[in-house]
Amino acid sequence: MKIALIQMAVETKKEQNIKKAINFLKQAKKQEADMAVLPEMFCCPYATENFPIYAEQEGGVAWQALSDTAKECNLYIIGGSMAEKAADGAVYNTSYVFDRKGNQIAKHRKMHLFDIAVTGGQCFKESDTLTAGNEITVFDTEFCKIGLCICYDIRFPELSRCMALEGADMIIVPGAFNMTTGPAHWEILFRTRALDNQVFTVGVAPARQEKGYISYANSIAVSPWGEVITRLDEKESIAFCDIDLEKIKQVRQELPLLAHRRTDIYTLEKKRK
Repeated sequence: MKIALIQMAVETKKEQNIKKAINFLKQAKKQEADMAVLPEMFCCPYATENFPIYAEQEGGVAWQALSDTAKECNLYIIGGSMAEKAADGAVYNTSYVFDRKGNQIAKHRKMHLFDIAVTGGQCFKESDTLTAGNEITVFDTEFCKIGLCICYDIRFPELSRCMALEGADMIIVPGAFNMTTGPAHWEILFRTRALDNQVFTVGVAPARQEKGYISYANSIAVSPWGEVITRLDEKESIAFCDIDLEKIKQVRQELPLLAHRRTDIYTLEKKRK
């Protein structure tokens, strides 16, 4: 399974971002990728005041462009994320997934909103304009089951473990860590979640731009053994990563971590609505 990590710079105009994303997706197809992943808020500059302005309903312009490109290129597309306007007016940070025929096969609304205030560092409050999602997202492909979450979601180990217990062999995370949290925690989190659950983890961020919200970038892929197998720097670029799913079987046989859980003492319960 070959995955393209698309680390694109996000511009002010939504139409330019969509066009750029399509060009990158077509480049991924030329390199025979099976799946391509865009960054968080790939068509909207990352700022709380922008989210309601750039938001569109499911089936809108950005959604349709990704669906059409998936079909044209015969490519799985993880649509990074975009601002979604729900029927009731609420705005979500939403990632759509399209199969090779352009059908939407999954949708994840960011569950944990990024409300932080680091002394001497980053202050940000997504809840000023965004609403939190309530669903754990795992979807099927011809290769394996894949878990999907967005940025801050990766910090919560319970969520990744729930996805692994639902059969995910890979966890994909469109994200946009900043220059306070990124250098400190980005790589550690992706390596730890990979080790915790013996899965591949993939994080795709926007390229770094020295204006507005500054993304750490450094898009990354990590093996179930915790090895960094692909990593970009801060520049706009695309990386390709070959995923050997046999590695999961090998790691889980040699170090049967999940099988050794003491479910007679503790469990992780997914609440039903």
